[in-house]
This record gives sequence, structure tokens and C-alpha cells, in this order.
Amino acid sequence: MASVRRARKVAVVGISLSDCGRVDSATPYDLHAQAARRALADSGLGRSAVDGLASAGLGTLAPMEIADHLGLRPTWVDSTSVGGATWEVMAAHAADAIAAGHANAVLLVYGSTARADLKAGRRTAGLSYGTRGPLQFEAPYGHTLIAKYAMAARRHMHEYGTTPEQLAGIAVQARANARHNPHAMYRDPITVDDVLGGPVIADPFTKLQCCIRSDGGCAVLLAAEEYAADAARPPVWVLGAGTAVSHTAMSEWEDFTVSPAARSGRLAFERAGVTPAEVDVAELYDAFTYMTLVTLEDLGFCAKGEGGAFTEQGMLTVGGGLPVNTDGGGLSACHPGMRGLFLLVEAVRQLRGEAEEGRQVRRRDGELPRIAVASGTGGWFCSAGTVVLARD
Repeated sequence: MASVRRARKVAVVGISLSDCGRVDSATPYDLHAQAARRALADSGLGRSAVDGLASAGLGTLAPMEIADHLGLRPTWVDSTSVGGATWEVMAAHAADAIAAGHANAVLLVYGSTARADLKAGRRTAGLSYGTRGPLQFEAPYGHTLIAKYAMAARRHMHEYGTTPEQLAGIAVQARANARHNPHAMYRDPITVDDVLGGPVIADPFTKLQCCIRSDGGCAVLLAAEEYAADAARPPVWVLGAGTAVSHTAMSEWEDFTVSPAARSGRLAFERAGVTPAEVDVAELYDAFTYMTLVTLEDLGFCAKGEGGAFTEQGMLTVGGGLPVNTDGGGLSACHPGMRGLFLLVEAVRQLRGEAEEGRQVRRRDGELPRIAVASGTGGWFCSAGTVVLARD
């Protein structure tokens, strides 16, 4: 009778950022390579250990072009592309593959020169995802990407009394967290009045409630437990993950106040065997302030409709009750396009205790955080991926 393989534990053993912010002299391939090299160096493992690669967003045959550029010949690949949630979904896939013995070490890598390309005229601003399929019924009416988020935010305000000041406060707290992050593009403090007094982009969002446009990349190396023993850094374990998809057309979205994170989060916490109350730090996708608010509700950090009140009084800052987006998030630190992988990098950095002074989270007893969650959102709340991480 054939023996049954025991599922292996999976750890994050390497993380890195490429050069980020304003990077005018690099290509996206350069940023992929830079991030990959730095993540491998951080892990202390050799390139020969990597037998899996996950990549999306670049190349005609992603991730094959990236593998070729990096000089890798993986036997496990993933090119899942579901917008901002891509990297949490990929991390879930990679962890399952490693646990099952289908791969030993999987590199997740991303790089984008979205800002530099726009400035140089190599691309235009992405106001929509196209006009094919179900989107053909929305595009003629000028229903842009940001308009979809704005409609959802307005619905939440209508149903639950969420105020413009509460949404603006999320941007203020993200900027406060960015203050001590040397890699953040914007670090100067802002106030609620600053946010609300800015130009309206799509009601109720003003400019400072929308993510910045930057260049940058990052990488995360996941490996089996036996590889973690040889890594240069303390392992951060993947406790559980969940994924979910929702609508494409807004007309098929049953409730604008509920995102698919309500399902991905429930699955992730159940599989991890922990509750939201045990989480010390949360890294959440924040292309717009409303995304932070509704994801907090859907992950169970507060009840539905209470997100506005929950986020007040500095709750989301590094010294607050639930530190969120401790690097400054997409609203202040960086947002090159699909930011989900940056959430995993920052979550691991916090659990390792490697964040700079002023933005390193501490528990009430003074110890380093023990449990972190990274939750990505894709499209216009069309997809979600949630990953729960823990240190020893």
C-alpha cells in the first residue's frame, strides 16, 4: 500500500522590494530581476532551490518570459491574474502546491513602471478594463473603474451613514504610517480638511482618497518547512488562505456594501484556526479609502456598517488598536498597478520585526506581532484573496 504524504508546513523565507517610487531608468523586467535577486539574498537560499514561479501582468506568455529573464526553469508555474488580489491568490496556490509536494520553493515576483510609462507617453491612464464581454453594457455610459468604487462607497454611505470625514480619515492614517517609511512616495502629514478640500475625482472620492501611481516591484519566496531550517531569516508561516470571486458587471453585484473578502476572509481564518480578534496587524488593499473600510468589515474586524466608526480615533495607525497598511499603503507608499504582493512583503516585515523605528508594530506587552493578515482585492471588488501569517 502506498504511503500517504504528510502535508508540509509552508513558510515565507524571503522578501524584498525593488527600487520603488520614481524609477525612470529601469524596465519592468529590470524590476522583476532586482526584486528576485534581493528576495533570494534575503532568504539565504540559492537560486537552484527555486522550482516554482508565479508571475502576472507582464509579457505575452507570463510567467514564462519572466522565468526566462531570471534564468529559472520551474516545474510549477502560476499566471493567475485577477487584479489586485492576484498575489494573495497565487500565494494560496503556491502554499497548497508546496504542502502537497508539487513544489519546494516558489518565487512570487512583480514589477511595473506604470508611472514612468505614463510620464513618457508609453501608455495612457487606465480608466477601464476594456469594452468586451459584460463590460460592453457599462462602457458606453462612461462607467470608469473609479466610478465603480465611488458608487459602492456612496451606497455604503446611504445605508449606514458613513461620512466623508470617516473616509478621509483613512487616508490621513495611511499617511501617518508612511511618515516613517523611507520607501514611501509621500510622507508629509495631511489632515481631514486637506483630503476633503482636494479636487473631486469621482464623488465621494477626492484626489487624496485615491491610490498614487508609482513604479516598483517586489518578491516573496515561499518554501517547505525543511528549506526554512536553512534560511537566513526566521520563517513566517502560512497558517491559512482563502480566495473568492464575485461579479464582473456591476448589475450582477448583489450588495455594493459587501466585498468577496467576506468569503475569502472567512475561509482563511477557518483554515488558519484563528479569529480576527487575534490579528496584530493587517495589510489591506487600498486603491481607494472605501476599500479599506469595507474590507475591515468583511474580514470581521467590525460589524457590517460600523467600519466608519471603527476607523476613527487613529485606530489604523501603527500605535492604534489595529494597525493597517503600516507602510502607508497604496494611498501613500506605492501603487505600481497590482499591489497585492506588497501587502505580503509588509506583513512579513512586521512579523520579523524589521520595520523602521516609528512604524514597527508592537503588542501591548511590548512583544513583536504574532499574527498578520494580508488581504488583496481585485477589479472593482470582483475578487479577493486573504492570507493569514504567523511567526514562531
